[in-house]
Order: sequence, then structure tokens, then C-alpha cells
Amino acid sequence: MIKEELIARCGRGEPKAQYELYKALYGLMMSVCGRYERNRQDAVARMNQGFLKVLTNIDKRRPEVPFELWVRRIMINTVIDEYRKDSQRKAQETLDVPLDQSALAEVNEYLRHMEADAFAELLNRVPEMSRKVFNLFAIDGYAHAEIAELLGISEGTSKWHVSHARQVLQQAIAQLAGRSLKTELR
Repeated sequence: MIKEELIARCGRGEPKAQYELYKALYGLMMSVCGRYERNRQDAVARMNQGFLKVLTNIDKRRPEVPFELWVRRIMINTVIDEYRKDSQRKAQETLDVPLDQSALAEVNEYLRHMEADAFAELLNRVPEMSRKVFNLFAIDGYAHAEIAELLGISEGTSKWHVSHARQVLQQAIAQLAGRSLKTELR
């Protein structure tokens, strides 16, 4: 829990307070950015961009909004803004892979019991756009309409990306399960 006194000191531009706030928020900010970016370097870059926005706008925060929640939202928006810039520079990926509905329940059950690091590693196998939509929907709780508006896509495209991400995760889990079974049989 970040103290209001520290927030006020940051609002006055005190470098020591800003550094203290950075250290206090580092884990939260990296966990958000790390879910959206494939490599640590990009996640750190987004985190630093987001933290700069936090410091720049700290006086504009409404006191009734919990500070950590406000920071989390800024981090998510920073990642989305950067994605929009990147997507204007390169073509969007399109894949047409059917979803195997029968194994979806097994995948979801497996994901519930996975450790965060293992899940992050699996999530890196998902194509960039599908990973971002999946994170927004499944992890951050955005509705498809909100995702569509944030990313400039249709609701149907948002649903497709979530479905595609689940399918990629399902295949990755099946591969891991196959390896585990082979290891046990040896």
C-alpha cells in the first residue's frame, strides 16, 4: 500500500520520493507489462514509459481511486498505446486455425493450476495481437466491446483473438503434457 504522503512528495517533484515510489511499484508494473511484452527489455521499456506517465499525471489522480489500481490502468494503457503505434508500422498477423472445443475445458483447468512463470512462458508462444487481446480479456477483465474500442478492432475480431490464443495455449500444453508423459515412461 502506497502512502498518500509519498504520493504528495512525488507530486512536488522530489527525486528521492520518485525513486522510492518506483521501487515500491516495480513488481506491480513489471507484472502488468511482462504479460503483454514478449521479452524483458520491451517490458522494462513499457514500464518506464508508464511510470513517467504516472509521475506526470500524479496530481490528476482522483483520491477515491486506489493508487495501485490507477497505476495498473496507466500501465495497461501504455502498453496498448505502444501497440497501436507498432501496429501502424507493420501488418497485423492473420492465422486461420480451428479451435478444438473438446480440450478447452482441460486447458482452462490446467491453466488454473499453473505457476505464473510457467504461464508467462506459454503465453509468449501466442502471437502478439492475440496475446494482448487474451490478456485484456482473460486476465485484466475487459469486455470484448472495451477491447475493440481500445485496439481499434471489431468485437468479433477480439473474440477470435481470445479463441486463437486459447487454441495456441492448448497446443502448447498438449506438447508439454506429451513431454511429461514421455519422461515418466523412461
